[in-house]
Amino acid sequence: MEQRLTTLPNGLRVITESMAAVRSAAVGCWVDSGSRDEATAEAGCSHFLEHLLFKGSERLTAQDIAQAFDSVGARSNAFTSKEYTCFWAQLRDEDLPRGMELLSEMLLRPAFRPEDIESEANVVLEEINMNEDDPADVAHDQFARALWGDHALALPVLGTRESIAAMSREVITEYWGRRYRPPAVVVAAAGNLGHEQVLELAAGYFGDWHGEPAGHEFREATVVPRVEVKTRDTEQAHLVFGGEALTRGDERRFAFGLLNHILGSGMSSRLFREIREDRGLAYAVYSFRMPYADSGAYGIYVGTTPHQAAQVLELIREGLAALSATGVTADELERAKGNMKGSLALSMEETNSRMIRLGRHELTGVRHLSLDETVAAIEGVTLDEVHEVAREVFTSPRVLGAVGPFGVPELEAFVR
Repeated sequence: MEQRLTTLPNGLRVITESMAAVRSAAVGCWVDSGSRDEATAEAGCSHFLEHLLFKGSERLTAQDIAQAFDSVGARSNAFTSKEYTCFWAQLRDEDLPRGMELLSEMLLRPAFRPEDIESEANVVLEEINMNEDDPADVAHDQFARALWGDHALALPVLGTRESIAAMSREVITEYWGRRYRPPAVVVAAAGNLGHEQVLELAAGYFGDWHGEPAGHEFREATVVPRVEVKTRDTEQAHLVFGGEALTRGDERRFAFGLLNHILGSGMSSRLFREIREDRGLAYAVYSFRMPYADSGAYGIYVGTTPHQAAQVLELIREGLAALSATGVTADELERAKGNMKGSLALSMEETNSRMIRLGRHELTGVRHLSLDETVAAIEGVTLDEVHEVAREVFTSPRVLGAVGPFGVPELEAFVR
């Protein structure tokens, strides 16, 4: 497992990891742009571009691109987050040149045909409708609004119906021209490949691409106790409870990852055992982390019958208070370490997982660690370090996003 990084003269970074035991390769083009970088008129533009670049280039139609990937049995897709967008393909190692050619054609020469923009706007609007019909998704959006308020991280990745319906070709083209530039892009590849091979392909397909990208506006978030509720007559209340946490560059991220697993990320976690297994108050309950450049968050999702919402929220508060006061046990920490090491080992056996890890870390500035280094970092976490993170994170101001048959006043007491 050899990782190598080279920066082309135009600023494009190429990072690879060789896996000689496989016969496939995964390649991704990571763009340092997401929903947090959008102006008001551009809301949802990063995600819209994720769709539009598959609609064709100056010389290829959407059908041409789809058929080219299909003809070699490739898997191809894209995803957008608050901070970045990734276009990727997974295919046979011998088809890697074709995959990189298609990705470069999509990124460098998008056609932005008016008829494609119109049809894909309808697709994105249907995606927004689908999101709105899923109360769990809505609760997570409400949580982000409660947590970050007017901060850029509160913006929904999909945009809004109004912003997508009003999105013009001029707005899309200007955003692409401003954000999609080689110094803001990482080409990451993993599989049965050589670094020099990928570098030669990247230079051939991306080497003539030039331009300086726009930067980011980072600022510290101000988090205060807040409740955001979407009042609906639902059979189940959907609750996302949490607060601000560590940023992505915090060196305590391994301790926080272990703490998150103990809290609610596994079937043996405290919240899963207490709320689902012992009391039968919910089917779905889990905790999660959201690390970003200038802020971060932890959250706990639970879906429960509305009349049980108060009991569930009180149990969550008690669980956080217990972790803040006494930390975790030695047995809990050892199980969490075993889980994290096992999950890591399994993910490292798959080319796409390797590529995603490579690209995301390079783009976001997280230090690249080998498997052995990562395992050593996990093993090195102590009980005191986990307790320190619990005290800092779980005593910070709390917020709540919710969907259900109630209003803000009924839930405000739980964030005080």
